[in-house]
Amino acid sequence: MGIETWVRNGLRAVGLGWAGIALSVLNLPLLVLWIVALALTPAAGIGMVALPFATSLVRARADLARRLAAGWCVTIERPYAPRPKGSLPVGWRRYKWILTDPATWRDLAWLLPGAIIGIALGAVSIAIPLYGLEGVTLLPLWLYLGVDWYGYGLFWPIGSFSQGVLSFPQGVLFLMTGLIAAPQLRRVEALFAWTLLAPTKNAQLRLRVAQLTETRSDTVDAQAAELRRIERDLHDGAQARLVSLGMTIGLAEELLDRDPEMVRKLLAEARETSGSALVELRDLVRGIHPPVLAERGLDGAVRALALSLPMPISVDIELPGRPETPVESAAYFATAEALTNVVRHSGANTAAVSIRHTDALLTMVILDDGRGGADPSAGTGLSGVRRRLAVFDGTMSLSSPPGGPTVVTMELPCALSSPKTSPFSGTG
Repeated sequence: MGIETWVRNGLRAVGLGWAGIALSVLNLPLLVLWIVALALTPAAGIGMVALPFATSLVRARADLARRLAAGWCVTIERPYAPRPKGSLPVGWRRYKWILTDPATWRDLAWLLPGAIIGIALGAVSIAIPLYGLEGVTLLPLWLYLGVDWYGYGLFWPIGSFSQGVLSFPQGVLFLMTGLIAAPQLRRVEALFAWTLLAPTKNAQLRLRVAQLTETRSDTVDAQAAELRRIERDLHDGAQARLVSLGMTIGLAEELLDRDPEMVRKLLAEARETSGSALVELRDLVRGIHPPVLAERGLDGAVRALALSLPMPISVDIELPGRPETPVESAAYFATAEALTNVVRHSGANTAAVSIRHTDALLTMVILDDGRGGADPSAGTGLSGVRRRLAVFDGTMSLSSPPGGPTVVTMELPCALSSPKTSPFSGTG
């Protein structure tokens, strides 16, 4: 870490120390508000409305603490139980959901000690650098005042010019110590927040079950939609052409003896129809599992896809083996959907694909120089990509500021099995 980065991190931590103190002070009124809302429940049911509102504020404060902790490499997942489903009245259902969720009580348990820790550590992270800054600037102040009752560091009071001069290196030492200590103090606060705001093992299991239930539902829906698409394509495409082919051949049989010239035309038409049906069947098969993916693996399939798109796309892939077939298929179609979005919606001139496998994680990054502002909820297919990856515990993150560039990062946990055999790999 360079000196510039070290100083920047220290100053950032000092600035967040001020923010930490201000946010910690908010913990106390939030705790009081929640307790009052709970106490008002018997009073004409006011708490049925007030408690969910107070809880939303407490959770917003806890979520902010989780986001701040992530800045110091402390990951704290949201532990809250999913919203209930059923026939109970909405007000009572929400009220019961809040009170029976252990994460609610853990948030409340964090508010008071979190405020104490935040204020104390924030004050220390601010005080040490400020004391160092005072030492750096003390000498001209001492000379200007011309008094010997002012003290600093080892000298109380400063009675001579030499003692005033020595306040400068002491100030530098305190300032450096403060800038070094401030990030560590912020991390200590983040670790303390993790002890109460992170999900327990039971909560992790509950969230995992909820996630699996959701991904299972998405998988069933996606499979049903895929089956409907295949059925529709067969019915409207190849099936219709095969029916027409049968009718043409039947008509040719009837005219075989009476009009041989018409039979030749009908047979030529039948040959053309069979060719079109074959092309449509091949396209349908490619949509299910592209042959190039089976033959060349993810490396070769993505490179072939990039060459087929009407845009310069650089491809950088380094895979020492092949993922399992379902994972490989999901990775390919997710990459294909992301590149399709680039071509259709981004307004980009160029794009780039990078695929790596490290630490049992397949990472796919698609970057383009388009206009930016991509939104997964705008119907561009990115939400479908996220659902496709979620089936395999994969994730997708998007960075697309207005003006670009847009970066889509997709990750799939998987192991690589057999060595890759793609002709693009450079291996036999």
